[in-house]
Order: sequence, then C-alpha cells, then structure tokens
Amino acid sequence: MALLHIELPDGSTKEVESGSTSYDVATTIGEGLARQSIAARFNGDLIDVTKPLDRSGKLSLITQNSPEALEIIRHSSAHLMAQAVKELYGNEVQVTIGPAIKDGFYYDFYSENKKFVPEDFPIIEAKMTELAKADQPVVREEMSSASAIELFRSMGEDYKVELIEDLGEDRVSLYRQGDFVDLCRGPHVPRTGMLKVFKLTSLAGAYWRGNENNAMLQRIYATAFQNKKELKAHLHRLEEARKRDHRKLGRELDLFSFSEEAGAGLVLWHPKGAMLRSIIEDFERKEHLKRGYELVVGPQILKTDLWKMSGHYDNYRENMYFTEVDEQGYGIKPMNCLAHMLIYKSKPRSYRNLP
Repeated sequence: MALLHIELPDGSTKEVESGSTSYDVATTIGEGLARQSIAARFNGDLIDVTKPLDRSGKLSLITQNSPEALEIIRHSSAHLMAQAVKELYGNEVQVTIGPAIKDGFYYDFYSENKKFVPEDFPIIEAKMTELAKADQPVVREEMSSASAIELFRSMGEDYKVELIEDLGEDRVSLYRQGDFVDLCRGPHVPRTGMLKVFKLTSLAGAYWRGNENNAMLQRIYATAFQNKKELKAHLHRLEEARKRDHRKLGRELDLFSFSEEAGAGLVLWHPKGAMLRSIIEDFERKEHLKRGYELVVGPQILKTDLWKMSGHYDNYRENMYFTEVDEQGYGIKPMNCLAHMLIYKSKPRSYRNLP
C-alpha cells in the first residue's frame, strides 16, 4: 500500500499508509491528542477526523479546545438535539434543518400534533445527556441521491426528501449516530460523548424555507460550549441582556410601545421616547458635521428597476418590501447608498471629487 507524507503544523512529517485517517495520524503523536481530536483541516479543507486520506498533504488537527472546534461542536449538538427529539416523540415529529449560528444552534421541527413548550426543555436535555453518555460513533455515509431519497421517504421525513431533490446532486452525505440519521455535509465530532455542555434556550416559529406560504415549523434554539465555565458566562450575559431588553425598558420608562394593530416591530414613540430620539439624532448630526460630512436626504422608496440594477432585487428581495403605484413598481429602501449615488451623479464631477 502506498505511503502518504503528512506535513504537520510544526513542519514535521508523518508517513502513513493510504487510507489512514487524521485520527490515525493523531495516534502516532499521542493517544491523548487522538482522544481530543474532533475534526481536522487537510490541505485547507475541514474534514472528519475519521475520513480516510488518499493523498499526501498538510494536516492540522482540531481539538476540543481549538477556536475552530466550537462551530463543529454546536453543529453536532444540533444533530444530538434532533436525535433526542426523535427518540422522545418518534414519528410525531419530522426533522428539517439544524445549523450552527452565532452563540449557538437551532433545529426546526414539523409536527401536526406535538407543540413544544419550555417545560419540554429539561426532558430533551436529559435525553441528550443520555445519548452523549452512550458515546455513540458518529459515522459519515455517502450514497446516491436516489438511495437517500428512498431512505428518508421510508422514514417519513418529507422535508429531507425535498432538500435532496432540490440539491440536484448525484450523491449526498449523511451522518448516522445510533438509529438517527441526518442529511449533512459535515464535519462532525466522531463520538456523541464529546458533546457535554449544552443548554436549550428558547422557542420560535419559522416558516419552512422562510416562505410564509409554506408550513409553520417549531424552532428550538440552544447553545453549546467547550466547557461549563463558558456556558455559565454566556447564560449570565443572556440574563443581563434580558434585564436590559428594549421592549421591557421602553414600557417601564414610558419611552415607546408596540401594538399588533400597528404591526409587528413597528415602534410607537411616546413623548419621552420621542424627545430622547430627537436628542440622539441631534447628537449624531452634530458629530457628522464636526467631522466634515455633508447632509443629504433621499426618498424612502425607489423604483424597482433601480434595485434590479444594483443587484439588491435578485439577492435580497425576500427581505425587502415592494409595492406598485400607477403600474410602476417601487421598493422601500433598506439602505441609503442608491439614493446617495443618484445625488452624486446629478451633476458633472472631477475625478478629484471621487469619494
């Protein structure tokens, strides 16, 4: 069998047989390092620590305490949470997607009958802890899309079937831990036992694929960390943020309020709040003028054609608001730059005036 030359971050080289894994390389350095390795970066690509290597290259191991480890731990924790939910509620719940996000992760579930409530959190966390203690291997499998569709269809996981069909790829990768299997590109931790510090935090509703015409899903937010100290600090920050929640302060200080009759997220400024807002705006204006800026004002809406020209329409229209006046389309501005560019091009300018 051919030998591979694996270069490590310190410049040293290890010779291993083709088909060896990053875990095998770690073992040649030390058993402790191997136990701590959750993933690897090979020739710049993030890979599972259990993926066979088929060529020589540069390898760096990602251990549980590495900066890069946290996102992998959180993504793997999302799978662990989905596994726990499926074991607890079975076919009553369908799984959809569960990515790592800033400060944690979430997983979206669909169910016609099961409505999640915060009181479910301790039950789900207990099942997650049980599955983590079982130290189940997390195994990557690659198969044809047709086989994956057949698998998920047999499991009643319609959303996974839709995802695979929309990918339009010949082959897809799955990750299996125990009886749970999920569609994912990875990488993931090699064993569930590496997931020890997690906490479910909140619930929210979310439309499938962000489209209000699709089914409403139940999103469970959670977080995971590399150690309990970091989790405790994070939960403390969340508690402090709740104390300073603008909705709470606005109500208590009689600054502003919200009303469902007006619309979600639309602020009703009370006298004290309107005065405070005016003071802040005056301060901002004076500071800009002090630093040599000039003031301009553009319209609140611009023609749809302009948003198409800028690329905003093609890339962000799902997060913009459009209307039509006298058969002419308009979009409410999410930023000032287009109107400012129109002001700039309203008269001839020297190249010396370019911003």
